[in-house]
Amino acid sequence: MGTEQAGRPTRRTVDDVVDACRQAGVRLIRFLYCDNGGTVRGKAVHVDRLADRMRTGVGLTVAMQAMSSLDQLQPVEGMGPVGEIRLVPDPETFVVLPYAPHSGAMLADHVALDGKAYVAGPRPFLARMAGVLAERDMALSCGIENEFSLARQVGTAFVPIDHSLCFSTIGMAAAAEVVDLMVEALERQGIGVEQYYAELGHGQHELSVSPRTAVEAADVQVLVRETIRGVATGHGLVASLAPKPWPDEAGNGAHAHISLWDASLRCNLFHDDAGRYGLSELAEQFVAGILAHLPGLLGLTAPTFNSFQRLLPEHWSSAYVCWGPDNREAAVRVPSTFWGREMATANLEYKPIDASCNPYLALGGLIAAGVDGIDRRLAPPEPVSVDPHRLSSEERAALHIAPYPVTVGHALDALEQDEVLTSALGPTLLRSYLAVRRSEWEADPATEDPNEPARHFLKY
Repeated sequence: MGTEQAGRPTRRTVDDVVDACRQAGVRLIRFLYCDNGGTVRGKAVHVDRLADRMRTGVGLTVAMQAMSSLDQLQPVEGMGPVGEIRLVPDPETFVVLPYAPHSGAMLADHVALDGKAYVAGPRPFLARMAGVLAERDMALSCGIENEFSLARQVGTAFVPIDHSLCFSTIGMAAAAEVVDLMVEALERQGIGVEQYYAELGHGQHELSVSPRTAVEAADVQVLVRETIRGVATGHGLVASLAPKPWPDEAGNGAHAHISLWDASLRCNLFHDDAGRYGLSELAEQFVAGILAHLPGLLGLTAPTFNSFQRLLPEHWSSAYVCWGPDNREAAVRVPSTFWGREMATANLEYKPIDASCNPYLALGGLIAAGVDGIDRRLAPPEPVSVDPHRLSSEERAALHIAPYPVTVGHALDALEQDEVLTSALGPTLLRSYLAVRRSEWEADPATEDPNEPARHFLKY
């Protein structure tokens, strides 16, 4: 996997960002964050006030972490009409937005009025979990593969831009111009693109970006989501990263390729030439931790009803708690390494994750689960080299292969009962997150409504 962190330049100052805005003709700078409902939100500051606002932050009501993706405020103690926090941007994340005229953006932290990290802030949570790894002289590397669907809006319907086959060059041709603009926009923001291809679903495509360390990987995920949608809009199309944009088409995942590196980011701790599939004992312990906490993890990584419309057996999205070498029906796939780059490319692919999640919470949860596996020296169950759905229930039981929770409601219950994950999140963040996600689950007439996917099309 590797990272893009080696030899990074001196950290940006407030003046550096203001100067960059002036040189690029930027007028409005967005302070972006991702909330408990997986929605990217923000406020924009004019360049004339940017220096002040970077130092003081921008005011934000405490209620926003209790706001659902339906824009309905949930009754969470301490998150009502009284109280304020600040959105404080990270200068290192500044980018000029190629798809938005005279606009820039920075990822922002939630900061309490006393200057400390807000206890319900998602980005500070992931920073804290990255700190847990740093205490062990480790760092997470993560690269995310985003699948998305391109459509034209015809009346109230969203129609795929093509009906091509998986990996078809016809699909590439149909989207060539807009995808080229997406790649250019990502490159101009300093985001490396690894691969692109037309995917299985009609109008479906996939872009993979270069790996970064934990917080930066989540930051990049927010920017990638914004870029895909922004470029598509400017091209007269609609892009959706919703897990299941059409009920009869393949779903969109945001597969996370993860590995642990030493503190210098030079040695991949997941790699061992003598290990099974080239994995170290540490990597297998990390796998074991993920599998042990997977029911609750799904409440963070696949947190919507729409998510569970994607997680179906024999859809290559995973539906069972298991792992295996190049097994695309497993929750954790061990990808084959690349010739001559075995150390750099040893990693784990976590499959039950999509763009409706908050990436800071999802990656933080994965770290908490994996570290628990390491600390307890857990051994994973036997790897699975077949489609687990083709096994009998008796065979699955013998191999300790359990199905995923039936609904996202059950996954949220599992999250609430998982002491490792709840301890990592902390009571305030956990309480607000569960309130938001449960309200979405309960408010959505989801379970009976065949039009449910359409309601998610423009959300993510």
